[in-house]
Amino acid sequence: MKWTRTPQILAKISDQKLQAWASDLNAKWKSLGRKIRDDVRTHPMFYSQIYVPYPLMVPGGRFIEYYYWDSYWVIEGLLLSEMAVTAKGMIQNFLYLVERYGHIPNGGRVYYLRRSQPPFLTLMMDAYLAHANDTEFLRENIHLLEVEYEFWQRNRSVSLTVGDRNHTLNYYSVQIGEPRPESYSKDWELVTDLNEDARQELWAELKSAAESGWDFSSRWFLSWPPPLPAKLKDTKARAVVPVDLNAFLCKTEHLLASFYRILGNTTKAAQFQAALERRLEAVQAVLWNEAAGVWLDFNLLKKQPNPAFYPSNLAPLWTDCFSDQAAAERAVQYLEGSTVLSYKNGLPTSLARTGEQWDLPNAWPPLQHMVIAGLAKSSSLRAKEIAFALAQNWVRTNFALYKKYQAMFEKYNVDGDGKPGTGGEYQVQVGACTEMLQCLQGQDVCLQSLTRQGGCAFLMGGGPLFCLQRGGPLFCLQTNCWAGS
Repeated sequence: MKWTRTPQILAKISDQKLQAWASDLNAKWKSLGRKIRDDVRTHPMFYSQIYVPYPLMVPGGRFIEYYYWDSYWVIEGLLLSEMAVTAKGMIQNFLYLVERYGHIPNGGRVYYLRRSQPPFLTLMMDAYLAHANDTEFLRENIHLLEVEYEFWQRNRSVSLTVGDRNHTLNYYSVQIGEPRPESYSKDWELVTDLNEDARQELWAELKSAAESGWDFSSRWFLSWPPPLPAKLKDTKARAVVPVDLNAFLCKTEHLLASFYRILGNTTKAAQFQAALERRLEAVQAVLWNEAAGVWLDFNLLKKQPNPAFYPSNLAPLWTDCFSDQAAAERAVQYLEGSTVLSYKNGLPTSLARTGEQWDLPNAWPPLQHMVIAGLAKSSSLRAKEIAFALAQNWVRTNFALYKKYQAMFEKYNVDGDGKPGTGGEYQVQVGACTEMLQCLQGQDVCLQSLTRQGGCAFLMGGGPLFCLQRGGPLFCLQTNCWAGS
């Protein structure tokens, strides 16, 4: 792997302390790189690893193998760090897995083969192509992007009727029971008072929730909304049509249509454009909630939307999975009408305190990015302002804890003065590559957004992280720091 000591992103950070921090984070790539031995390929019966041919980055901490959806942000970080060859290699690894298995497993162990994770392969390709004009790489592999898309359409789709219209959307659905090998004892302890059928049912639900990447969360509990009591045994992930999964597939369809147009295949382009238009209609009909002014997960058992807050409710803003341009303004009203913006350490994953790691009080980097980037690119000035404020809060939280612990964490606690996240099945992990580069990316996204508006963009030690000139007096995105209109 070719590591770059001083990627250009560092020059965009004027504050010396923050620049030094970013440089420290960039240096951590050297400890996170892995190459799977060829003996794993020639003697797979001796290993739990799944072989892939190219070098890769692992998340860090206890996670010493690659994971699917984490790798999207890893690749974005690698590209920001000018390690495009390594980023391409990771994409080639995933293409190799699609060619071999027909889908991308949850992670790089054989016990993950029967479930996937959120489909980001096509988005990874798009991120890479934005940095490298490698049309030939796309041409050689676009059929594998389509194979993965078809896996989700064939194995993870559900039909719903709204009015007189039938719609097809996607959900997480693993149809095999038995305990998860990676959490075998915990899964057995959970079902001691259940009969055999109920055990198998719950184990399949746990695997389906794990496929979402949100393992575990009140989002998958049948008992909702909070404060109704709910626990892990209430997991019914296969009953949920998730907003974010369908937003990701919406983006996949848009990109596949665009890719085929670039390659001159108008027939395929028209096919995926039609698929995109069908999904846009389905997302609007099934997941958009006019009363709430946002998209909401739909529960198939209750036949109604889940009204609870999750950052994933805003995922369509990030993937452009909407037709009504007023959606961003409605999303701002939705955020400002809740309590979620009152948390200064990050956007909470939910407002339910269940003890699970994908709930309050934790904030997760991928969710911060989706919401911030979705708001920042909208035409709404207020949405942009909220995006900048959220980005500032997130960078500040990460930097403060890095100074204290000399480490980055996979999740952060939004309560109080800020501390590492908590809850779930394991202790919070240190050195997570995804989260580390999310800070670099968060800074870069905001700087780019400010630059596009013709504003100033700079970092100040002890002061506002981001400032914007809006054609008048300077105002800064920090609490009690407004000096203009």
